[in-house]
Amino acid sequence: MGDMANSSIEFHPKPQQQRDVPQAGGFGCTLAELRTLMELRGAEALQKIEEAYGDVSGLCRRLKTSPTEGLADNTNDLEKRRQIYGQNFIPPKQPKTFLQLVWEALQDVTLIILEVAAIVSLGLSFYAPPGEESEACGNVSGGAEDEGEAEAGWIEGAAILLSVICVVLVTAFNDWSKEKQFRGLQSRIEQEQKFTVIRNGQLLQVPVAALVVGDIAQVKYGDLLPADGVLIQANDLKIDESSLTGESDHVRKSADKDPMLLSGTHVMEGSGRMVVTAVGVNSQTGIIFTLLGAGGEEEEKKDKKGKQQDGAMESSQTKAKKQDGAVAMEMQPLKSAEGGEMEEREKKKANAPKKEKSVLQGKLTKLAVQIGKAGLVMSAITVIILVLYFVIETFVVEGRTWLAECTPVYVQYFVKFFIIGVTVLVVAVPEGLPLAVTISLAYSVKKMMKDNNLVRHLDACETMGNATAICSDKTGTLTTNRMTVVQSYLGDTHYKEIPAPSALTPKILDLLVHAISINSAYTTKILPPEKEGALPRQVGNKTECALLGFVLDLKRDFQPVREQIPEDKLYKVYTFNSVRKSMSTVIRMPDGGFRLFSKGASEILLKKCTNILNSNGELRGFRPRDRDDMVRKIIEPMACDGLRTICIAYRDFSAGQEPDWDNENEVVGDLTCIAVVGIEDPVRPEVPEAIRKCQRAGITVRMVTGDNINTARAIAAKCGIIQPGEDFLCLEGKEFNRRIRNEKGEIEQERLDKVWPKLRVLARSSPTDKHTLVKGIIDSTTGEQRQVVAVTGDGTNDGPALKKADVGFAMGIAGTDVAKEASDIILTDDNFTSIVKAVMWGRNVYDSISKFLQFQLTVNVVAVIVAFTGACITQFWKFPMNGIRQYVALCVWLL
Repeated sequence: MGDMANSSIEFHPKPQQQRDVPQAGGFGCTLAELRTLMELRGAEALQKIEEAYGDVSGLCRRLKTSPTEGLADNTNDLEKRRQIYGQNFIPPKQPKTFLQLVWEALQDVTLIILEVAAIVSLGLSFYAPPGEESEACGNVSGGAEDEGEAEAGWIEGAAILLSVICVVLVTAFNDWSKEKQFRGLQSRIEQEQKFTVIRNGQLLQVPVAALVVGDIAQVKYGDLLPADGVLIQANDLKIDESSLTGESDHVRKSADKDPMLLSGTHVMEGSGRMVVTAVGVNSQTGIIFTLLGAGGEEEEKKDKKGKQQDGAMESSQTKAKKQDGAVAMEMQPLKSAEGGEMEEREKKKANAPKKEKSVLQGKLTKLAVQIGKAGLVMSAITVIILVLYFVIETFVVEGRTWLAECTPVYVQYFVKFFIIGVTVLVVAVPEGLPLAVTISLAYSVKKMMKDNNLVRHLDACETMGNATAICSDKTGTLTTNRMTVVQSYLGDTHYKEIPAPSALTPKILDLLVHAISINSAYTTKILPPEKEGALPRQVGNKTECALLGFVLDLKRDFQPVREQIPEDKLYKVYTFNSVRKSMSTVIRMPDGGFRLFSKGASEILLKKCTNILNSNGELRGFRPRDRDDMVRKIIEPMACDGLRTICIAYRDFSAGQEPDWDNENEVVGDLTCIAVVGIEDPVRPEVPEAIRKCQRAGITVRMVTGDNINTARAIAAKCGIIQPGEDFLCLEGKEFNRRIRNEKGEIEQERLDKVWPKLRVLARSSPTDKHTLVKGIIDSTTGEQRQVVAVTGDGTNDGPALKKADVGFAMGIAGTDVAKEASDIILTDDNFTSIVKAVMWGRNVYDSISKFLQFQLTVNVVAVIVAFTGACITQFWKFPMNGIRQYVALCVWLL
């Protein structure tokens, strides 16, 4: 308990040292106050700001900044702020040196056994007997060793040491090269990006590392926020917080409802100004980085100290995974959103190392220990038999007495017997096993790189061969994280796929393109991809991006339409809001009349339609009975598929009948339906087959997402995660917590064990819920064998679960820095099928090692039997012992 308390204090060592400084610096806000403030959201945050500062302007005054003029751009003032509140830089974790990796590789149990055997064998090979025995001492069957054998006695020990050196160097070099590759892949956007701030009333572009607390920053669509801040003013500002919360819907931000802006989130719509309140390791992204061990050396020292106290012996590959902040990560997840505290036994576990050995490493260590014990027993029996044989023959059969001058001679015999025993032990230990494992892993890792798997830790490769469960994120992993039109109803035809442009009447196609291009915010657009191989970028409202993407899929372009009718020439715009649930735009026609385009929720807009375009593009009456038929045959099937339905319609006004534009109900009525489209975040096309392969391989795939339960269930069905007729559970985060917690709000493993075997979908889940599920599956003892869990994710919110899992997969293109830092394997193509290939190569490692073991152990067992028999029965120790295994290996190979 004491250690836990210390751990919680040391989470953020640098800020802790600074907390008492701000008051001395002359500012009215301490670092601790600002950190606490940025943890709040919505109405709670507003209440805190009002209680503590009055309003945002009061916060600015306390931070000595102007909401309109910004900071004074005074070098001394900026430096003072950096000293008090920190700088906007998250120090990367120091990579381990090659010598550190070598030292870690030497800690493997099998290698330790080999090292001891080699040193003993090498030391005894240089032992020189003290002269010839006298006649009085007898010339018993010990005999003198062949002179050539004595000279070559060092070869055995040297050969074992050489094999150990090879294993260590190969392992260390692989770890070092993979880490170097990862560092090259991971470019920190914050260090390269520039951001707009107001200083001295002037707009300046400054590097994000130069941002300080108190800066007034301008935010606009497309920006990646580099620091936390409080909104001062906003214009229809919407933020994509999916990287932090997993929620795919955009969050509307405003100064009077939800003014909290968080680092690492994207501005998807609108613009605004914010006052920076937290930077670097004190920002929300920085805090998660720190918890994951990327926040500095103090966490690393703290964690190493905890490991020393624990005293557990671990393999080098496992240690590479258990770095910095493991204690913090064990503590964090059990503080659920429900507010429950950890159980006493969980608290004790929190100070233990984050993870045990990989499955293969554990099995091989157990095997090495068993072989060592068996060899030790055979060695001891051999020595005992030889000593008894010598004593009985010399002092009983020949009736000699122990003379003082014969003591050196008798000791010489006993030492020779000990050397023979050591030889039997060395023969038993398979020194080739670690090298075979390392070479097999290195080969598989090299092949996995070609299959778009960047393996950061060697053990992750073979661990995937044992995987029994995959907990996958939905947004961006199973799906593309891009709202897309996947079904449509056009010209009396329901298209389950994107229709060919030639299948549509030109009039319908032209009306549809104009209705979407004009009746969408002009700030919403589709831009070319930033990286080769990536998908085009969607900027702005996700629903409108889906519609614009539909236009592009129909081989038409929205940009020429917008250039023909620029935004300033739009006659009237009825913007979307939660009341009207639609958006309408009016343009003036060349003949002097007007045309209104409208789009919105189908259940709202279809009620306002009196006509619909038929297959020839002509108007046909649309009566209530027709609407009911459309709802039953089109809308409801789309909804069952998890689609959001949008109706697109228009209305023409003649030149002499200009309506009262303020009377919206009359204007947006008597519409003609052009199309109804179904929008979703589509499943990646390769995912269903990949999941089928996983299931055939005995791996259970579970979806964990922040999205709503209905959408999650529909996506899970499309992926094949849930099948009709199966006994499975689909739960929301609140229900999941209710089932696994007792009356005190504490997690009970017994309750969790009743939930996770049937659980296939966990929706509306927090990062804490995902971590709790992963930890619960790993800790479960319900099955015969421990579950081996892989986790996939791309967002900052996936970091804790990625760190906890046996194997963490991060997306190389869409993945955030936090996700990549916490992962073991990076999917460089963001393709879920690469996970199947990782399993394949992991199992290939097992096959390779099992074949090697079959050969190696056959040789060793026969060699031990031959050595034991020769030494004890036929006095075989007179013959060269170093050739036994080579001879046996040759015989086995020939057979």
